[in-house]
Amino acid sequence: MIDENGNKSNKFANAGAAAGGFVGAMGSSFVPPINVTVNNNKGMTRRGGGGGGGNAQSLLPAPEFTSPAQVRNYCNTLRAAAVTLSIEVAMGAEILKGVLAAVPDPEGRAFGSRLRAAKVARKMRKSADDLRHAAKNAAGCYATFQQEFEEEINRVRHRARKPKAPVMNWDQQ
Repeated sequence: MIDENGNKSNKFANAGAAAGGFVGAMGSSFVPPINVTVNNNKGMTRRGGGGGGGNAQSLLPAPEFTSPAQVRNYCNTLRAAAVTLSIEVAMGAEILKGVLAAVPDPEGRAFGSRLRAAKVARKMRKSADDLRHAAKNAAGCYATFQQEFEEEINRVRHRARKPKAPVMNWDQQ
């Protein structure tokens, strides 16, 4: 297609670029834009004592393990953060692979760009897998804690929570 200035253009490639995507040399590659959300928690206080893991940008609570609730909170927060990061890193690996595959191979090899892109993205995908394993291990840590210290937890639990018997109110009839 020829535009009003006499230049050759591809309307679909231009539409992709206008939508915020990356368009390769031939207009054949489209990578969706990435939105990054940053939560600024400065000045906010955390529940559970301690004010964070030592700095204002820590994703984890302070490692103060003075109660089973703090152990559970730490392991659960670690698991949730690792799962979220694992998903984001895996998505980043796929986007990186797509972007790098669009870079022309300097030696002109067929599929050379794809092979190089896959090699680079493989390391990032491994990082995503390791984060997923960290999430599993965090959940396993708390499960093992419950098994190993079941006697102590139950001893305190029974003392802390005395079951209240229901009270019958005879005045309401």
